[in-house]
Amino acid sequence: MKRILGSWSGMRNYLEQEMLADSLKGRVQYFCNSFRKTDGFELIEIRVDGRARKRFSWQTTAFQHYREKQKQCHDYTPRDAWIEFHKFIRLPVEEREEFTDEEFCEALKIYRSLSIQESLYHSNPIVRMFAILDRRVGKRSLLKLSQQIQKQPHWLQYFYCLRLKAEHLYLNEYPLPR
Repeated sequence: MKRILGSWSGMRNYLEQEMLADSLKGRVQYFCNSFRKTDGFELIEIRVDGRARKRFSWQTTAFQHYREKQKQCHDYTPRDAWIEFHKFIRLPVEEREEFTDEEFCEALKIYRSLSIQESLYHSNPIVRMFAILDRRVGKRSLLKLSQQIQKQPHWLQYFYCLRLKAEHLYLNEYPLPR
């Protein structure tokens, strides 16, 4: 984390206090756990109202991929999973639903370097997630963005709906995804 962003506590303060929309303060929290013997990989988690909503971790992503494949094919081995995972991780982030902790950090770095308008329409969905939660996005922009909810990845739709609902702009035709 430090090699890209500085201290985690500084980043957490930036995300939760400085940039988070007032309507979401106290509801959205970012956590980072480092685990021994994991070659520096970390688990980054976004919680909403105390409940984990999105995780960013190389190991978690690999495990999730393994579980999904094992449901389809019972003789699927961990070795098979790692081979496929390495193919999966080479896909551009725009084509995936799961991400690593490094991808989270890189997206945060990109988000911090762009204007809010550029971030809202960036090709990287993690950058768009940071932007939709940003206090600089006003109600008119949110209403305009609400027309694009269905075009967002499923995991990101949750954050769009969360923000709309928090601003009392929530449209009934879009139930808050679980």
